[in-house]
Amino acid sequence: MNNDLCRNDIAMGKVIFDQVVRVGCGIDVHKDNIVATIRKSEDDYETKEFSSFTSSLTELREWCKLEGVTHIAMESTGVYWKPVFNILEEGDFEIILVNARHVRNVPGHKTDKKDSQWLSKLLLSGLLKASFIPPVEIRDLRDLVRYKKKVTAQASSEKNRMIRILEDANIKLSSVLTNVDGAVGSRIIDALIAGKTNVDGLMQYYHGQIKASKEEFRKALQGRLTQHHQFMLRVLKESITDKERVIEKLDKQIDELAKQYAVEIELLQTIPGVAYDSAVGIISEIGANMKQFSSEQHLSSWAGMSPGNNESGGKKKAQRPSTGTSTCKPS
Repeated sequence: MNNDLCRNDIAMGKVIFDQVVRVGCGIDVHKDNIVATIRKSEDDYETKEFSSFTSSLTELREWCKLEGVTHIAMESTGVYWKPVFNILEEGDFEIILVNARHVRNVPGHKTDKKDSQWLSKLLLSGLLKASFIPPVEIRDLRDLVRYKKKVTAQASSEKNRMIRILEDANIKLSSVLTNVDGAVGSRIIDALIAGKTNVDGLMQYYHGQIKASKEEFRKALQGRLTQHHQFMLRVLKESITDKERVIEKLDKQIDELAKQYAVEIELLQTIPGVAYDSAVGIISEIGANMKQFSSEQHLSSWAGMSPGNNESGGKKKAQRPSTGTSTCKPS
């Protein structure tokens, strides 16, 4: 839709818009209910309410088909828009997901029905700016990559808790080992969990590549390990092992989905500092089709790296880059 075709005239206190969409549907999305307005003109519209169950959303889709809807607009409300989008996507519609802050209605007159009707009016007039929604393959890859990041962070937190337990027992592995969860640290922790606290026995894991001297290493192993410490170390070790298994499964699935983007991933890895995981992460967020971004500045703005403008009274005020949203941003 072309915004240049739109015209705002004030006539008798009423805003008049040029109509550029023949039949459109504006949808106000919530967790348990959806309010939809199908509009054919300024005064010809109908509003209905649906539940968020699949059967009800299917009825919404069929109603839109019956009324000859060509365009559908809805707000990107949390995660609740996703199942609605997935079901409506099966119909022959152009679906526009819009940022809620860009289509705010008149304050003090907000209802679900009015929100839906306002969206439908803006839709017919071509005044809505669509958010970028990648194809389903990219969305699936994005879910996997983001979940892997969360699980990896959880595993890292568990490793930090393990170090705190060792510190509580005054076993100073973090002072003599660069990486406590490395080969040497893991063997020592396994021995401690098994109740092998004898320092002479633990010294067998010392080798010449460790920066600390033998004497420092021996002192670091002298602590007071209680049964509580052993229990906590065992539980944390099991938790880390479980999370590493999940990460391994995620890696396999990510690699499988990423195969179709092998060329793009290879090209991204030619950028200094971008390895395979980073390249897959980039593809999972912006996709492989760059047509939705008119320029590199556009992509930078979409990613929330551009601070934008904030000027008033001829003075430019400080403006921070936006953090963006977790699902999509306006294109």
